[in-house]
Amino acid sequence: MRRRLIQSTLAVVLVVIAVFGVSLVIVETRTISNSAQGRVDSEAVRLVSIVDSRILGDERVSAGVLRDQVADGRYALIEIPGRPPIEIGKRPTGDVIHSEETGDQGETVTVEEPRSSVTREVGRTLLIIALVALLAVVAAVLLAVRQANRLASPLTDLAETAERLGSGDPRPRHKRYGVPELDRVADVLDASAERIGRMLTAERRLAADASHQLRTPLTALSMRLEEITLTDDPDTVKEEATIALTQVERLTDVVERLLTNSRDPRTGSAVSFDLDEVIKQQLEEWRPAYRSAGRAIVSSGKRHLQAVGTPGAVAQVLAALIENSLMHGGGTVALRTRVTGNQAVIEVTDEGPGIPADLGARIFERAISGRNSTGIGLAVARDLAEADGGRLEMLQLQPPVFGLFLSRTPHKPARPGDERTVR
Repeated sequence: MRRRLIQSTLAVVLVVIAVFGVSLVIVETRTISNSAQGRVDSEAVRLVSIVDSRILGDERVSAGVLRDQVADGRYALIEIPGRPPIEIGKRPTGDVIHSEETGDQGETVTVEEPRSSVTREVGRTLLIIALVALLAVVAAVLLAVRQANRLASPLTDLAETAERLGSGDPRPRHKRYGVPELDRVADVLDASAERIGRMLTAERRLAADASHQLRTPLTALSMRLEEITLTDDPDTVKEEATIALTQVERLTDVVERLLTNSRDPRTGSAVSFDLDEVIKQQLEEWRPAYRSAGRAIVSSGKRHLQAVGTPGAVAQVLAALIENSLMHGGGTVALRTRVTGNQAVIEVTDEGPGIPADLGARIFERAISGRNSTGIGLAVARDLAEADGGRLEMLQLQPPVFGLFLSRTPHKPARPGDERTVR
């Protein structure tokens, strides 16, 4: 890249020098030639005037008298009728600049100058132009090298940063170069590094959560299988096998949820999706559990909201909030959708006693729980929301109100009936 920048800059400068330099040489050559011709013509006119005045005054006209009137290097010939010609200087040979004037008394004055003097002056001018052109080329090369280094070095640095990201080192460098376009690329790489770092952190936590969530169903399944190996009663074997199959189904469900929630940070999975579909699916999934507990779960708010994210991750976050309300809350659980700025918000609330004030600021920390639970659920939900480009917040302690904020995609204007209440 450096070589191409230097070559392109040098090519532009050479073209400019060729266009303007040739034009300047032509103009200067003509100017010098015209100036030399003008000087010879002026001298011939002046000599004619002097000779006229001396003839009219009946004064002597000779080479000695007129010698001081002819410049060095020029030749003058004065021809007066009835008198011998007067020559001043040495007559040049070869190509000359010639001027001839006739006076009022019939005399003729001829002035000549060697054209070599013009050639020398043109040569000096060409030398000056060539030196200026050379200086321009040297300055252009130095400027091109400096500019190439200024552009190529940051690009090399950015390539190393991108390589570091690809090799699994997501630390942002926060380095800027003073070039708006390159700084924009650096901003994007730093933002990508931070996002990849968050996603890697979320994946590591999900791996730890997987170990925690799979341990219990695996332990239960192992106990049922041990029961089967220790009995010969067919009815007991059948009963324990049925329970084991139930445990396998639960284990399969946990694995499917973990696989759904995990995603490849190299490709990303955020899409535009309909929040109504995700909320409807969660209502159908949790309604039996709430009915068994003698409670209700409803949804209301703005319909037809399009959000940006991963539907599976959003569903997992809502599931964690709904399960938290089922375990620790009371009364009816309500899911309400609304819009704030360019974000879609899903609020989850219940009619329970709420969260103690001393736990409010730490509710999303791992192993923090108001009752005998692991305290992992809300922490996992927060990580999922952040990894998906959104955020999960505690909006109110009593009664508890959780808010899931997601980026919203533009949607057509609201229609009558867009506000909903579903039970």
